Amino acid sequence: MDEQQLCYAYAVMGSAPPDLPGVRGVAEAPVALVRSGRLAAAVSAVPREGFSEEALKAGLENLEWLEATARAHHRVIEALAAHTTVLPLRLATVYLDEARVRQMLDERKADLTAQLDRLADHEEWGVKVYAEAQPPSAAPASPASPAVAEDAGRAYLRRRRHQRQEREDAWRVAEEAVRRTEREARGLAVERTRHRPQQGSLARTPGENIANDAYLVPRRVSGEFRTRMLHAADGLAGVRVEVTGPWAPYSFTAPLGPETQPGTQEGAGQR
Repeated sequence: MDEQQLCYAYAVMGSAPPDLPGVRGVAEAPVALVRSGRLAAAVSAVPREGFSEEALKAGLENLEWLEATARAHHRVIEALAAHTTVLPLRLATVYLDEARVRQMLDERKADLTAQLDRLADHEEWGVKVYAEAQPPSAAPASPASPAVAEDAGRAYLRRRRHQRQEREDAWRVAEEAVRRTEREARGLAVERTRHRPQQGSLARTPGENIANDAYLVPRRVSGEFRTRMLHAADGLAGVRVEVTGPWAPYSFTAPLGPETQPGTQEGAGQR
């Protein structure tokens, strides 16, 4: 790694694969391993001009750059997670060089090893509950007389009350679906993290996101967990449960605190 390059770090592992043939990360850079005892970190050499502190600040405000970098970052982590337990690092965590990465592994050895042991043979599953959106009612036609206008006004108020009641009913049903997912997860999932429901541009599927949870599940019962979640809302009208995974344990990895390490600059946090 020369002076024009920095070291982009993706994740920390215990039993790391011996090599990473064909795996490429951000900026299409090949992925390598920095080892320290039984620990290893997956890294790439990236150009300083594109990943310096100032460049990262600009990049994180560029949606096209951010999406491309996040896709590459998570692609590496998922490739690693197919072979071993990983502790994902935050998006855009960059070290000055491999020596600084090795220093982090040395200084955080006890903490990192404890986290890897806790997460071994576990997977993350996402469970989202949606209240299905109701089609909007048609707007009334322009009234032709005061009497017709009064009737139209009363009809409008009745329609608004009906819409409000429908939304309240949909929320009650969705809340019951959430309770069911929580009940069905007992005895299978060992931990749960509640994320903020997705709204606006993040809500890319129909319906209103009521719950957005992540569960840490032992790999041996992942199939049963997924089946239970998919059927948790059976018999409930107007509600949908979406199950995603398995993922690397993004939601259950304690922050590795790169800001406390010399020679490190931290970018954005993960989903």
